[in-house]
Amino acid sequence: MMTQSTRSYSDIRNALLARQEVALVDVREEAPFAEAHPLFAANIPLSKLELEVFSRIPRRDTQITVYDNGEGLVQPALARLAALGYTNAKALEGGLQGWREAGGELFIDVNVPSKSFGELVEHHRHTPSLAAEEVKALLDSKADVVVLDARRFDEYQTMSIPTGVSVPGAELVLRARELAPDPKTRIIVNCAGRTRSIIGTQSLVNAGLPNPISALRNGTIGWLLAGQTLDHGQARRFGAVSEQTQQAAQADARKVADTAKVKRGIRADLDTWQAETTRTTYLFDVRTPEEFEAGHLPGARSTPGGQLVQETDHYASVRGARIVLVDDDGVRANMSASWLAQMGWEVFVLDGLKPQDFKEKGAWNAPIPTPWQVEEISPDTLRQWQQQGGVAVLDFTASANYVKQHIPGAWWTLRANLSSALQKIPAAERYVLTCGSSKLARLVVPEVEALTGKPVFLLGGGTASWVAAGFELETGESHLASQRIDRYRRPYEGTDAPREAMQAYLDWEFGLVEQLARDGTHGFYVI
Repeated sequence: MMTQSTRSYSDIRNALLARQEVALVDVREEAPFAEAHPLFAANIPLSKLELEVFSRIPRRDTQITVYDNGEGLVQPALARLAALGYTNAKALEGGLQGWREAGGELFIDVNVPSKSFGELVEHHRHTPSLAAEEVKALLDSKADVVVLDARRFDEYQTMSIPTGVSVPGAELVLRARELAPDPKTRIIVNCAGRTRSIIGTQSLVNAGLPNPISALRNGTIGWLLAGQTLDHGQARRFGAVSEQTQQAAQADARKVADTAKVKRGIRADLDTWQAETTRTTYLFDVRTPEEFEAGHLPGARSTPGGQLVQETDHYASVRGARIVLVDDDGVRANMSASWLAQMGWEVFVLDGLKPQDFKEKGAWNAPIPTPWQVEEISPDTLRQWQQQGGVAVLDFTASANYVKQHIPGAWWTLRANLSSALQKIPAAERYVLTCGSSKLARLVVPEVEALTGKPVFLLGGGTASWVAAGFELETGESHLASQRIDRYRRPYEGTDAPREAMQAYLDWEFGLVEQLARDGTHGFYVI
């Protein structure tokens, strides 16, 4: 008897409403994904499926439903998932169009669950905010004000509000008292657009800080739209906090977590959950990446709390899974958990952890399948071959990395688009594949061999090894064999987005509360 090979819109909707585990996976590249997708779709592009899926969908018998928009990516994705040991993956009936025709709501942009939740928070709590012109007037008059930037430090360095200090989201409740010890000091929280400033401001309000607190309305976008100038390349960061500050913040954060019905656990519970075969458990360390590298729990992933709340769909791609958060201060995990609980997740904070629990050292490395054994060459060999001719270099890095720097003559290629890309690249006697580290390029070697019938080699250590050898580099879009659809250009990043795009982005965010209501599957609530 043949088993049903698809799942319908109503299957997914019913599972979401029943709080069952659901992984709805969009295997297109990020740019088309950002044009239209269901609320809880996780974008795991076919191009890098093997490098991301183990961490994002850890349990191999998770109910996975895969879709595209007619590009022909679903069958290769299902075959790849089966080869990786996933036993319960099916196609979405009718793909994206089928979802639309069944009455399913479609959302644009990325990290939509978090952004729509942020709008819902402001809608319900009337989170205090000040317009860019008001904030500038306060700064110009040397008022008693501190500006705290809730984004990642690299985003803050690209562009920031004058006088702003980098305090990424989950750090705010822990650090704000130290940065504004006088309760009369006004605290202003900003991000690039809206979500992180709303959540950051409301975090401080929820935690009961005595200061006047406001979000910078519409963030750096609002600042630019008001015709004001941003700073660039700043490096002001939060410092250490006193024990007294930490204890006060801990008590505040625990109160907020309890109000949000965050669940509690201890180390032994974690061992039990991780041994369960019928439930997905994510273990996230919400401290800074530097703290994580100095020591963390085995099996934990580094997800600084502000980014985890902003990009939950990226880290926890199985909606309905269990999320376990850890820190070593009792503040950052509780505050992050308070938001995830309101976003409809079952979330636990681990209590009673001891310094010896944080025994693993080093950065987080994504679990990936056992790499193919392929023939590697050195940068010196590649250089010699290029001088002799008859070699084509294919670069599978992110297109933004390629534009910044690449091996002279290398063709930027999107793996999911490989066969048509190869038609644009002059035929060669041999091919050399690279990417930043060679992890992704290694996976593509057998595919290029099959399509060309020629010898294919991997540049050992990727383009990083070429750079380390001190060889010349090229910049710009010199040889694009594929369209640059691997990343959606956010209207709030960088400093050169057109005013119309920035305004359109804000208008879209304002409409998210109504769209959530039409969708009806979110399960969000606001304390």
